[in-house]
Amino acid sequence: MKRYLKIDNNKTETGKRYIANAIYPRIPETEQDIYVIATAGDRYDILASQFYRDSSLWWIIASANNNQKGSLIPPVGQQIRIPADQNLALRLFNEINTAR
Repeated sequence: MKRYLKIDNNKTETGKRYIANAIYPRIPETEQDIYVIATAGDRYDILASQFYRDSSLWWIIASANNNQKGSLIPPVGQQIRIPADQNLALRLFNEINTAR
């Protein structure tokens, strides 16, 4: 899923193009969410590939776990929430980013 498709392309006053920053939604917890304990070698993109069959959805898992460090690697031993409804996360992302 190319999450930047619906984000505006802008131009500076000098004509230089740039893409607006993406805003990531708060992904609500559900009873269907899956919880795993991170082990050595785990990465958000690998977990997304395993659970969603799409490594580009790594940001859903990172957002659900308040990863603000910009790293794909969760701390070893940390409990990781895997949101069960990836479509809800995608819909929330699109609602936030197309409305601005």
